[in-house]
Amino acid sequence: MNRSLQKPFSLPLRVAVASLMQETNTFSPIPTTVELFESYYIHRGVELQTGFGAARVEVPAVLATLEAASIEPVPLMAAYAAAAGPLSREVFEHLVTEIEELLREAGSVDGLILVLHGALVVTDQPDGDGEVIARMRAILPDGVPIGVSLDLHGHITPLMLQPDTVHVGYQSYPHVDMYETGERIASLMIETLSGRCRPVMALAKCPVVVPAVCGRTTDGPLSQVAAAARSMEADGRVLHASIFPVQPWIDVPDLGFAALVCHDGDLAEAQACADELAAMIMDIRHDFALDLLPLWQVIEIGHTQAGMTLVADTGDAPTGGAAADSAAVLRALLASGAQDKDRPSLLTLCDPAAAQAAHTAGSGATIELPLGHSFSVDDGEPVVTSVTVLSLSDGCYVMQDAGASGLQINMGATAVFGIGQIRIVARSRPSMEWDTGMYLSQGLEPATAALVFVKSPSHFRVSFGPLAARILLADTPGPTRADVRRLQYTRVTRPLSPLDSF
Repeated sequence: MNRSLQKPFSLPLRVAVASLMQETNTFSPIPTTVELFESYYIHRGVELQTGFGAARVEVPAVLATLEAASIEPVPLMAAYAAAAGPLSREVFEHLVTEIEELLREAGSVDGLILVLHGALVVTDQPDGDGEVIARMRAILPDGVPIGVSLDLHGHITPLMLQPDTVHVGYQSYPHVDMYETGERIASLMIETLSGRCRPVMALAKCPVVVPAVCGRTTDGPLSQVAAAARSMEADGRVLHASIFPVQPWIDVPDLGFAALVCHDGDLAEAQACADELAAMIMDIRHDFALDLLPLWQVIEIGHTQAGMTLVADTGDAPTGGAAADSAAVLRALLASGAQDKDRPSLLTLCDPAAAQAAHTAGSGATIELPLGHSFSVDDGEPVVTSVTVLSLSDGCYVMQDAGASGLQINMGATAVFGIGQIRIVARSRPSMEWDTGMYLSQGLEPATAALVFVKSPSHFRVSFGPLAARILLADTPGPTRADVRRLQYTRVTRPLSPLDSF
């Protein structure tokens, strides 16, 4: 990467930059609307240079890397929404048409960088990201390169492999290299424009979905494949090798693991490397053990063993598209008598009505109200109980832990409820649960709790993991449930592991 930054270009080059990011979950009860994007962010023009603050994510990295090479970034639009249901064609057109218009208005550009997720689904298009790439390709003249950054959980299809288009995916899960991925795709663009490389892409897929709870690149079976990809790069066989264990909660055709390999001019070698990575996944497809435990068991362990027990509420992860409103954990804690134990149990719930009731009643008030299932009304019953309002806040904090440090999080109006030793962070928005700040910002200390529940399949390990005596995975219901065999797929291409044995 640094080689491309040593010498400024002699010509004033211009590279447009745009982003449209959402990880769709076709089982999610939350509709994806334009308002959902607006509630997170839609930055336009120069807002791309200021709107991310200190967040270590892709767009700021792209802009900084281009500028360091004396290339003029042309910021178009960056839009983000949390994982939720498929976009309607109307919502998709609203966003993509604006990017198209901004790209045309930008005039002559030497390249375009798209920051995408890779698992955006439209009601009439299972590969929304592929359509975005194809539509931008149709606007730009032949030969003008497009660089695309993707989340490691992207659903990769041949539609994405447009002419003169290169791709780079996250290398890590938990995701701690978003900024570095932005640097990598911008550096590849710089190398391409300078004529120092002629990137070509190859794709290999296999019918395997890697469960998110055991699909880490740091340990476990997938780490072997990630290490092989890094070795290909280190040995000079390829420019970039990206693996995609895929977002498992989208019901679309041709779902499965993908390897995308970028080579400097040798398509046959790129394909050979991609095929090698896909074959590795086929060989280990039966090795992904879920290691799930029922809720009653993880709670019993937390009550009876020393240290903090960290538990993933796997079925209700907002970063995967769940509403974060399931009352399953709260119901199990109350049944176990957690409210009467010596040490606290911490959990979260997205419940706008409960949070608003707390703000109306005021800190210190005791109120009776239903908790949970504000959105997933068909997936369980609320728990009606009496709570004490321990604190109130606007729900805003800045992430400090590895991953997306510097990212501003807005949980909406938030209240901390107490039921004896149970502490519930009731928030108004289903924001990501990656960072210890979601508890610390509300005056709660995870390190001293008996049980800490986090609605996340794996990323929570980076931030909460060092505080825990043990990490357990609870087999909880919901649209991000770890055991995907219990979801009702109707559109995926079969056979597909682990849904089928083959």
